Amino acid sequence: MSRHQASQGVVLTGYHSNAELLPQTGLCSSGCPSGADRDSDLLSRKTGHYSLHQNPNAQEDKYELSTGTSSTNSSSANGSSVLSSSSAVSFNSHPSTSPRHSPNTRTRHKPTCQRSSSQDSLDELEMDDYWKEVENITRGGGGGGGGRGEGEAQEEEQQKVSEEGEQEEAWLAEAGLTQLFDDSSAADDQDQEEDSAVFLSTLTRTQAAAVERRVTLLHQTLRRRNRQHLPDVRDIFRSPEKDEEPQKLTGGSENRPRDASTSETETELNVEVAFSEQALSYWDNCHRSKVTTSLNASDDKLPNFKLLRDKTGQTRIGDLSPLDMKKVQRLVLVEVTALFDTAGIDLKAHKAVKVKAKESGLFGVPLNTLLEQDQRRVPGTKVPFILQRLMRYIEEEGLDTEGLLRIPGAATRVKSLCLELESSFYDGMFPWKQLKQHDAASLLKLLIRELPHPLLTVEHLNAFIAVNKFPTKKQQLQALNLLVLLLPEPNRDTLKALVEFFQRVIDHQAKNKMTLNNVSVVMAPNIFMFKGFRSKVTEQQEFSMATNTANIVRLLIRYQDLLWTIPKFILNQVRQQNMESQRKLNKERAVRKLLKKITTDRPHEKTIPEESSQGFIRVQAPQFSKVSMAVQLTEDLQAADVLNRFLSQDSSVAVKKEDLCLYEIGGNIKERCLDGETFMKDLFQLNPTAEWVIKTMQR
Repeated sequence: MSRHQASQGVVLTGYHSNAELLPQTGLCSSGCPSGADRDSDLLSRKTGHYSLHQNPNAQEDKYELSTGTSSTNSSSANGSSVLSSSSAVSFNSHPSTSPRHSPNTRTRHKPTCQRSSSQDSLDELEMDDYWKEVENITRGGGGGGGGRGEGEAQEEEQQKVSEEGEQEEAWLAEAGLTQLFDDSSAADDQDQEEDSAVFLSTLTRTQAAAVERRVTLLHQTLRRRNRQHLPDVRDIFRSPEKDEEPQKLTGGSENRPRDASTSETETELNVEVAFSEQALSYWDNCHRSKVTTSLNASDDKLPNFKLLRDKTGQTRIGDLSPLDMKKVQRLVLVEVTALFDTAGIDLKAHKAVKVKAKESGLFGVPLNTLLEQDQRRVPGTKVPFILQRLMRYIEEEGLDTEGLLRIPGAATRVKSLCLELESSFYDGMFPWKQLKQHDAASLLKLLIRELPHPLLTVEHLNAFIAVNKFPTKKQQLQALNLLVLLLPEPNRDTLKALVEFFQRVIDHQAKNKMTLNNVSVVMAPNIFMFKGFRSKVTEQQEFSMATNTANIVRLLIRYQDLLWTIPKFILNQVRQQNMESQRKLNKERAVRKLLKKITTDRPHEKTIPEESSQGFIRVQAPQFSKVSMAVQLTEDLQAADVLNRFLSQDSSVAVKKEDLCLYEIGGNIKERCLDGETFMKDLFQLNPTAEWVIKTMQR
């Protein structure tokens, strides 16, 4: 089959699917740019086809770190970065040009007209603590240095610049869409092509535009290299035929996407409509109403965001099976790219480069290596032992210590403690009782900073910083939610442990004087200035970098409960993919039966149990003595009620209630641990062929 013919089967049936969901009503909030500034970024509405153009005015204050990674154990399982773009600048750690060495620049604020909304409140903080922390880092050897042996040279991280077309190719490969540009992969793996067709059929219009843009850019590059037999992008993204419409999820208004501009207050987050679709609606409203740029109010007191209520339950990271989580990450990659595209924000992707790193030990060791060491001792470990132990020690000694995290330990003593930890931590011989609080906090920061790869990964670090370019806190939070989901599991779990610890420190601010802003400005350079970091930028760029990284840390801490959740629209797309895959599988089974001359008019499908049709569900519990029970579905029945009823009927269960979960298994989902507030009747309507199983949490 030729590549052109093969592409005919890749149908983007979701390309037009959400057009009716976003009627353009109402004005956008303050902070919208003028219509003239946004003209080149708005998606054309002609005949449902969207073409994205770069806004030359949207590229002020570009922050791109000169980075790389180490060793064969890459910190990122994701092979490419989120976005694409042009220039790159870096951070300056040289005393001659750094604002931290100039008393005049330290308190010199940007003119109000030049500040972004995210910088307003951080300007008021007088970033002294940030610059003091950078000075402490510099005195300790730039990237720290406490954990390296004397004969161990530190290598600088080198930026790997992607060649023309390489970035788009890597992006499409990470999204699982290799066959869109590689003839051999399409010919060799028919299943992959069918999987891609299913994947593309569930995309929204903005997600489709993001894929189309990368395919177009890559094809233009390949044609310039004189490659032949490339499919026309219009063949890949053709409009669906009527008989190819994907199956839609049913189950009442709770399960249907809502209008992005309806029933949503200032502090509510709508997770039923794709974030990129909401952003498109926002920019369209700004464009039509000709709203001029204005500053948001000071955001020192961050809004109390909450998710719109979902009766089918909230899904957190870790609730889904690995197979469904893989689908989530593919969709999130496309969605976050579409969100940045819609806002006209472009970034130059950075590629991980192997550099020399320690293969064992504690400080200066890749995160994956730390976890491998610990998992050999305790299988299933998700956060390095040394990090857990340092946080636990600080908490045990008391979180009321004034200046905790801000006041550094003595540099020579910290270096000596590093060496002692390296030699005696795993033997259990380290003298913890002699460790001072501020020394322990310095060791914690050093451990993070000494990672050969940044905790936020080389591939996504620039995207995290660029979140500040979004015009509203709501869009910034949506972008961060997607970026957290994109992180490799070890990085995501470690980051979560850290922000939870930071929140516990902040909870004691009355005694330790460490507020959310204080913790954020102190920790920002430790998270963003990782081991081997080198750069050269202007004072103004470094000042902007400081306030922006501090703001990102603020958002990660403040909204951690929201950021580690999976948006419902992503989960619905996963369900649609599973339904479409099952439909194709059933069709193949029917064909095989016909070939065997087995009389059947329709493919075998899993039927709804008779109990369910009568308003009951059968809950299985194979791990326990009471292996099943019938539960009547009522309007108010929640997952927590089912667990309570089970525990009341089986007194032999030795597992704590908080370690048990009611799982939704099969139907349009592989496996999902249910939130206790999930309304069972609503979920049953969404997935009527699922099985319901009580078992211990698999985390």
